[in-house]
Amino acid sequence: MRQEKIAALLELARHLAASAEGLTLDEMAQVAGVSRRTAERMRDTLFYLFPHMDEISDPPTKRFRIPNGLDGFAQSPTAAELLELSKAATMLRASDAGPRAAVLEGLERKIRSAMRAATLRRLAPDVEALVRAETIAVHAGPRPFEDEHVISTLRHALIAMKAVSFTYRGGRTPGHHRKVAPYGLLFSRMNYLVGSELGEVEPRNWRLDRIVDLEVLEAYGAPPEGFSLQDYASRSFGIFQGDVEHVVLRISPDGAEDALGWRFHANQTVELQPDGSVLVRFAASGMLELSWHLFTWGDKLEVLEPKVLHDTMVEQLQIALSRHATPTKSGVVTA
Repeated sequence: MRQEKIAALLELARHLAASAEGLTLDEMAQVAGVSRRTAERMRDTLFYLFPHMDEISDPPTKRFRIPNGLDGFAQSPTAAELLELSKAATMLRASDAGPRAAVLEGLERKIRSAMRAATLRRLAPDVEALVRAETIAVHAGPRPFEDEHVISTLRHALIAMKAVSFTYRGGRTPGHHRKVAPYGLLFSRMNYLVGSELGEVEPRNWRLDRIVDLEVLEAYGAPPEGFSLQDYASRSFGIFQGDVEHVVLRISPDGAEDALGWRFHANQTVELQPDGSVLVRFAASGMLELSWHLFTWGDKLEVLEPKVLHDTMVEQLQIALSRHATPTKSGVVTA
């Protein structure tokens, strides 16, 4: 059997061991990127290699899973996998996300301690060489607040589907006591609790660095049925929520190459025009945050729609001019 086939078979075995419900043949084919007939042959081979593999009736089909996980031989990580885990922890640590960095660092120690000594010795030089060859660039921006007690308490409330109470040092009434049904945690340039005050449904963003005296209540608190945190986050260009606008941007030909490789939004479409320019379309809220980003494109970008985004950019320019421009004797304003 060729090396690629062995690797594909082992990867499928990992998926079967990691799934609580098991996989159908069609799902196995999708995971392995093969036809259903090939997936059947791979299943038969796995039954030979793992005689304890379960066949679960799930009319009108069947599911297959490998119970009790795989042994260390089948689960040894590669040097690249160990490197990416280490880099993810390093990136969080460099971004002042200490509690989440500590979780990944603990996972890395567990993985290394579970590895065979000979395997670890074989991989160590490769991992060290890759660590020296790659690094994380920390960009300018706000430093997100992460407090281990706040995050662990909110995660407990989310799992238990309990409401929380806290004093909020932000908003229109700083210092006001809140009782909130938590919907989820949103990690970004700033970190937020997404949730609604008890008795309401529409979610709001609560900055974690402004939450104090946090407690878990006995009252039920959970998102409404069908709520998707990912969909909620995708509604906005950044964090600020508002009316969803249909955005159309034109990037000039000299910026087209950058635009074709840039993601403005998860639901964007990109159209290359005959003159070499690029049209980017997407729907999002958060026009203020979007305008801040669009300034980084300089004269390569033009806002075609919506008018509110155009007006927001003009307003932001006027604010900057009022602070930095110097009026001449004739009354003309210069930068």
